[in-house]
Amino acid sequence: MVRVIIERHIKEGKERDLANLLLELRTKAMHCPGYITGETLRSLDDPSHWVVISTWSDADAWTTWVSSPERQELAAKIELLLSSPPKTTIFSSIT
Repeated sequence: MVRVIIERHIKEGKERDLANLLLELRTKAMHCPGYITGETLRSLDDPSHWVVISTWSDADAWTTWVSSPERQELAAKIELLLSSPPKTTIFSSIT
């Protein structure tokens, strides 16, 4: 099992657009083999800082999803709303 953490910093006034695109992204991911769960968090200290945490059966499932045309199209739309490039970190379970 792997967990993918994506940190994004959004431009002011783009919150609703980002929330809608992230919901669309998760909805599509839910139909991908290996997707387990996901959640979106927003920092209380810095409302421009958003984090998405998703859980996948293995790194290959994540790689297949992240390289899919559907995901790439939505990611490009999301990046237009950001004030800096997203940071993605993949973690594996040690137990």
